Amino acid sequence: MGAEAAHGHPQQQPPSSLRPGREAAAPPAVVGLQLSALIDHVARVDWSLLDRVPGDRGGSQQVSIDELNHILDEVNAHILPSRNDLTPVTTIAGGSVANTIRGLSAGFGISTGIIGACGDDNQGLLFVNNMSFSGVDLTRLRAKKGHTAQCVCLVDASGNRTMRPCLSSAVKIQANEFRKEDFKGSKWLIVRYAQQNMEQIVEAIRIAKQEGLSVSLDLASFEMVRDSRSKLVNLLETGNIDLCFANEDEAREVIGGSLESDPEEALAFLGKYCKWAVVTLASKGCMAKHGKQVVRVPAIGESNAVDTTGAGDLFASGFLYGLVKGLPLEECCKVGACSGGSVTRALGGEVRPENWQWMYKQMHARGLLLPELKN
Repeated sequence: MGAEAAHGHPQQQPPSSLRPGREAAAPPAVVGLQLSALIDHVARVDWSLLDRVPGDRGGSQQVSIDELNHILDEVNAHILPSRNDLTPVTTIAGGSVANTIRGLSAGFGISTGIIGACGDDNQGLLFVNNMSFSGVDLTRLRAKKGHTAQCVCLVDASGNRTMRPCLSSAVKIQANEFRKEDFKGSKWLIVRYAQQNMEQIVEAIRIAKQEGLSVSLDLASFEMVRDSRSKLVNLLETGNIDLCFANEDEAREVIGGSLESDPEEALAFLGKYCKWAVVTLASKGCMAKHGKQVVRVPAIGESNAVDTTGAGDLFASGFLYGLVKGLPLEECCKVGACSGGSVTRALGGEVRPENWQWMYKQMHARGLLLPELKN
């Protein structure tokens, strides 16, 4: 799949119908807002390297291009022996929103598109090739002169990841570049919270709501929530967020940051503003709220986790598949648990073909609606 092709710098151009700038025939059911196309460098490393990387282990903190290149140099000296013949380093199209919409398209057969900007460098071409290979509509992706964003994802021996994105010099779509046509006819807009991108996020949500879309918001990282909680609450208070995803750490920050805080309290808080609220709890599964209904669903496949990169993003893919198909809340959570579990079985935020098959078996065993995939 795209992961294997991603190690080099492919020079071939994608088909013209998949290149940015050409209108697609039918609007995708789900569009994702990722302001900058992003390439992930995912590597398994030992703790001694993590101790020398500035910032909280397990978190996400922006770095300069020089710092990113320095971390990549260090990685090459600290790669852990591969497990189960897995490639120790994977370079692939990334970003939370890209992971979610690629999963919806490749694994669930839901039509998706991405709204954003892509640089004219090798990383940009890699992003385009990988996403188009997975069936994502790229007609809303603007090609711009400049750099494509990159992120180093450092995975320890337990499968936990530490993210260091380099976004400062990357090309980015601006708020005045959105068109009604980017959103028209779609059912859902997927957004990732980022306080530095609030102008674009607010404008995209405004147009999406005018066009009748529902909006899904992912809370990004506990640092982001902690550092700009008031802006997040303001966004929730608009009533424009229909679905909100938070992991356990983000949920804790939403309600003030106490280590003793109960995720149920955060779920209730998010549920005041959103039609659907979901708190994912890693190996403990997830809890979700819709109206007065609250459900808890156990995790699937966590004990075999190779890398948790993308687990929350792919959980969102499965949950949104359930909503698009009109499934009950508990079944949406169960599909999310299956898809979230599938991505943790290999390195990186893209599900490999054999792990999609694993997911379909898990769904079938639980009596869940299987995707209708085109050959």
